[in-house]
Amino acid sequence: MLLLRDMKESDIEDYVRWFTVETEWGNWDAPWEPFDTDEETERRNWTEYYDSIKDLTKDTVRRKYEIESEGKHIGWISSYTDLEYLENNDKIPAIGIDIPERGYRNHGCGAEAFRLYIDYLKEYGYHSFYTQTWSGNAAMMRVAEKLGFKETARWKDCREVDGRQYDAITYRLDL
Repeated sequence: MLLLRDMKESDIEDYVRWFTVETEWGNWDAPWEPFDTDEETERRNWTEYYDSIKDLTKDTVRRKYEIESEGKHIGWISSYTDLEYLENNDKIPAIGIDIPERGYRNHGCGAEAFRLYIDYLKEYGYHSFYTQTWSGNAAMMRVAEKLGFKETARWKDCREVDGRQYDAITYRLDL
């Protein structure tokens, strides 16, 4: 069973590991932005983040949730309104997801987390959503299309990864 939940203090060590040791997931997120950090910095940053959100009230809209499957913390899902390459005057949330735990990718966890998070945001009156990815991330493109997102913008050859050019893509879902 997959669930979205608030961050726990014990999640900090997962983030430290994901950003310093098990960084392969970054090959799909934004590989043009390589990791340049260390354990101490990550531990301090995630502890500060945790301290800033640990006392949120129940009615505060969550812009980030942790993803848990079978009792294991596997990643996170978040929303933002500051889109790349596109004006977003209506402040429509864009949803981003990362599942650093390899064994939980390509098994529907990403699509299920997206569904749960969209349902959550709908409770707060949101009915339109964006997601952004790059043409080298076939898994994210499949998730977007599976959930009914439609491609609304494509910027050709603006991402370079391992010497190859890729497109930046924005999808939109209107419910």
